[in-house]
Amino acid sequence: MGGFFGAVSSRDITLDVFFGTDYHSHLGTRRGGMVLHDTNRGFQREIHNIENTPFRTKFEDSLSEVCGCSGIGCISDSDPQPLLVRSHLGLYAITTVGIINNAEELVERYYSDHGHQFMAMSSGKVNSTELTAALINQKDDLVSGILHAQDVIDGSMTILLLTANDEIIAARDKMGRLPVLIGKREDAYCVSFESFAYHKLDYDDAYELGPREIVRISRDGYETISPAGKDMKICGFLWTYYGYPNSNYEGVNVEVMRYRNGHIMARNERERGTMPDVDYVAGVPDSGVPHAIGYANECDKDFARPFVKYTPTWPRSFTPANQQVRNQVAKMKQIPVPELIQGKKLLFVDDSIVRGTQLQETVEFLYESGAKEVHMRSACPPIMYSCKYLNFSRGNSDMDLLARRTIQELEGDEGQKHIEEYADSSTERGQCLLKSICKKLGFDSLGYQSLEGLLESIGIDRDKVCTYCWTGKE
Repeated sequence: MGGFFGAVSSRDITLDVFFGTDYHSHLGTRRGGMVLHDTNRGFQREIHNIENTPFRTKFEDSLSEVCGCSGIGCISDSDPQPLLVRSHLGLYAITTVGIINNAEELVERYYSDHGHQFMAMSSGKVNSTELTAALINQKDDLVSGILHAQDVIDGSMTILLLTANDEIIAARDKMGRLPVLIGKREDAYCVSFESFAYHKLDYDDAYELGPREIVRISRDGYETISPAGKDMKICGFLWTYYGYPNSNYEGVNVEVMRYRNGHIMARNERERGTMPDVDYVAGVPDSGVPHAIGYANECDKDFARPFVKYTPTWPRSFTPANQQVRNQVAKMKQIPVPELIQGKKLLFVDDSIVRGTQLQETVEFLYESGAKEVHMRSACPPIMYSCKYLNFSRGNSDMDLLARRTIQELEGDEGQKHIEEYADSSTERGQCLLKSICKKLGFDSLGYQSLEGLLESIGIDRDKVCTYCWTGKE
């Protein structure tokens, strides 16, 4: 995924950009970057690898060395950015969040003109943000260039530009799959992925961009310079997992949605008569917890935390190079509470089940700690398709996904013709999928939230929510 933050003021805005960007660290673990612009010093840029050190630690020592009345920052799970670009459209900084599925095709189109070249990364691929800038620069102005880039890109692309005029141009992707929000206070305006990031910096909500909308932000305010489109497909998984609890998208708070989602899961399960008799309901930390609270409240079961994550030493999902070390770190982070596990029947709610590897390890850990039964519930439907719009659930193949892999094991290629049926737990194939995954991962029972239940919990027009990873439909 990835996150972004930018701000413009009549005073130095460095700390706002630093803290605002840092508050997006839950959205990525690979790269962090900031660009500040000062009238006298020009653009000042830093990019750091944050795979093993948080954004804040990498950047805080250099804060006294940079300054500016405007700036943008990003957390990236993909390419190094922001980038500085010099073209016939002027000198500007750019950061992006999205995916270009047809990158090679677009690059080849450039190579056909011998006057163009790209800097290649070590993998040989072109930086997606650089490619986006190249597409923008094909046109005679920034707005036309952004619209052109978004039209020719297969995937999605949200864009922030910082100009030498101390203006930020923010462009939400053409289907609005990710949010772009503007905050204001007396002396500044900001733009952000997460609304809570600017609330903590004393900005108030000012505006939420529509799909495809482009807005210019300056120290004096903001204005729409290209109108919003009519169609929106905001990512439903933002509320289920990616979004931070304090944030709001399209007027719907993340934490409130998760409580409601757990409530709906328990309500529907009770009506079906499939709710097991358990001692405690628990959430798989961290984002599974609010779903579990809603579930526990609805079914009148005690909510508990049978295990906790030890975060002082390993506060993030670090990825040490050595596989043995990675396995040991994963094990060390899970600290059991024996009094809440030994001899107990437990029902856990997780935000999702993607590949199943970590969940299997968690279940083994619970049984090793003395659990009598472990029941699992997923707060969203079975994930059947790798996302082609964002960096969620992307892999080499859909067969990396637990549900699809299990279907292949059950019926081979024939099973892939009945994915919709397998996703429906009321069908024979759906029940077969549940039983097979239970056997594979060691659950005593398994349940998924239905697509209808998930959309009900979000509460906005369901035609405006992207459900591609569950349905495979645009």
